[in-house]
Amino acid sequence: MSAPTAAAPSSPSQPRPPSSHRPPSRSIHSLADLGLLDKEHPERGASVRALTLAALGVVFGDIGTSPLYTLRECVHAAEHGGPATQAGILGLLSLMFWSLTMVVTVKYLTFIMRANNHGEGGILALLALVPEKLRQPQGQKVGWVAVLVLVGAALLYGDGIITPSISVLSAVEGLETAAPGLKRAVVPITCAILIGLFYIQRRGTADVGRFFGPIMVVWFATLFGLGAYHIVEYPAVLQALSPHYAVNFFLHHGWHGFVTLGAVVLCVTGGEALYADMGHFGTRPIRLAWWLFAMPALVVNYFGQGALVLSHPEALENPFFSQLPTGPLTYALVALSTLASIIASQALISGAYSLTHQAVQLGYFPRVTVKHTSHETEGQIYIPQINWGLMVACLIVVLQFQKSSALAAAYGIAVTGTMGITSIVYYVVVRRNWGWSRWKALPLVVLFLCFDIPFFAANLLKFFEGGYVPIIFGAAVFSVMLTWKIGRSLLGEYIVKRSPPMDEFLAGLHTRLVARIPGTAIFMASNSGRVPPILFHHAQRIRVLHDTVILLTVVTEHVPVSDEERRLEVQDLGEGFYRVIARCGFMEAPNVPEILHEAAAQCGVPVDFSHMTYYVGRETFLASGSGKMGKWQEMLFAFLSRNAQPATRYFGIPHEHVVELGTQIDL
Repeated sequence: MSAPTAAAPSSPSQPRPPSSHRPPSRSIHSLADLGLLDKEHPERGASVRALTLAALGVVFGDIGTSPLYTLRECVHAAEHGGPATQAGILGLLSLMFWSLTMVVTVKYLTFIMRANNHGEGGILALLALVPEKLRQPQGQKVGWVAVLVLVGAALLYGDGIITPSISVLSAVEGLETAAPGLKRAVVPITCAILIGLFYIQRRGTADVGRFFGPIMVVWFATLFGLGAYHIVEYPAVLQALSPHYAVNFFLHHGWHGFVTLGAVVLCVTGGEALYADMGHFGTRPIRLAWWLFAMPALVVNYFGQGALVLSHPEALENPFFSQLPTGPLTYALVALSTLASIIASQALISGAYSLTHQAVQLGYFPRVTVKHTSHETEGQIYIPQINWGLMVACLIVVLQFQKSSALAAAYGIAVTGTMGITSIVYYVVVRRNWGWSRWKALPLVVLFLCFDIPFFAANLLKFFEGGYVPIIFGAAVFSVMLTWKIGRSLLGEYIVKRSPPMDEFLAGLHTRLVARIPGTAIFMASNSGRVPPILFHHAQRIRVLHDTVILLTVVTEHVPVSDEERRLEVQDLGEGFYRVIARCGFMEAPNVPEILHEAAAQCGVPVDFSHMTYYVGRETFLASGSGKMGKWQEMLFAFLSRNAQPATRYFGIPHEHVVELGTQIDL
């Protein structure tokens, strides 16, 4: 039959030798290739200094490139194209400083990162901490917390479209400052860079990853140096550190002050990445990288841009690139900005791979092709379907909006929605898992939402200006994830109803079979307590079975890495039947041949590797509309099932040993 509800894909093109311990799958830029990280204990394999450098290169790419466009968009939103006033600039800088402080430093680094699942972070890892009754589907119903998390995860895909587009486009626009005649070349150059960026994904990021940290050190040092120079020229800008300037900004601007929050949020859009990447680097290196490098550089540069605009109002057209006089240095800054933008884009693209990988293993996404681009670590993955889909979407967005200022209107809704959802789910975790009292947990989540909700609401006002792009894309991804989860749940119920208990099947086995033949047959079983329908159908119709029959169930647990002691469970059922249950974490990639070698070596299962056959089911779903799902959902589920990665590749099964049997099912 088909794959279990949650299991991990494995790359057939790079077979791995049998091993009793499969390393956990790490996403984005695994530091094993850099010689810096012990994958089991991120903070033990290298000095904190090395991990801090690496975290700076991967985690802070998105938020680190925000100075390219944030202040410009904030001033335009606040002044409606009019002259910038000193009070307005100071108010915006105060809002940006306190947003960075409260959202990134207080919310994520101090509190949210404490909610980790065996060291792993991210919104899907947070879902795994929620009590099962709130996240597991019951028939066609999915727990409300799971729905919220799916919405947040889907919105992150929308963010994955906007971030590469606006980051690269805003960097290339620096050419206009150096040479206005190159204005027409900005969009073609941006598209060429994006195509090249997505094209090289199949090679993996190990080689490029070695340079990420040093480049970002140069980038943040440049931000700090440029900002400090202009602050020295106009030190009065430091008054904006006082929060009363932010309060006065709202009092003076009223409704337009609220609308401006839709641009202010651009300075914190990389906050969610801090949480998602904590499993790769550990919490301490990420915090050190933020406090020692990223935050000082960002704050100083924002204030430096503000000082420049106050002393030279004409710099408002592009305050970031106006920090240097026009000439060779501007071209150098454009080149450095482009490199930093590519790094920021790389992190989001790889993050989309990671999110998809986790969603597949947790049963929220159809099977996809996962290629491992490194022989040393499984964390270096490449998913062609996601890669090319993101590339096409990014090119469409760039060609549609043409300018980063126009694209900024589409930026913010997705990430602020996910930030708000993270706060709500965090409240559930601290109440249900950690036992916090309501009076301890509620004030904290209210503080978080006091920033999340206004940011999200302000960005919703930009819906018709471009904010619809990530929303539409996120809605499509959410529909796929929810439909797939419900469909797989209903399929499980269908199988249970039509699969007899194992004891009953074995008791009547001799009356069903006419012969047993040499060799080993492996049947994939999503339900470890009943007979797989394909086995029952085979015995009823063919009436011949191998001497040894293995019923293999792969269970993906809601932990990143499964416990070594519970990884493999074998039961001798008699009559030559063996039940093998393999457990893996949602960050691991199980491989059936490896599992069978472990079962034979460690548990004595008599596997005849020279004469073995894998029996795999292929279901055809009939979208009649008469079942528990609506007709459009049935049609979508049927389409997804037809186009999902074949189970043979999904489990790393050698295709030459496979017999596939098809059945028609109406849910």
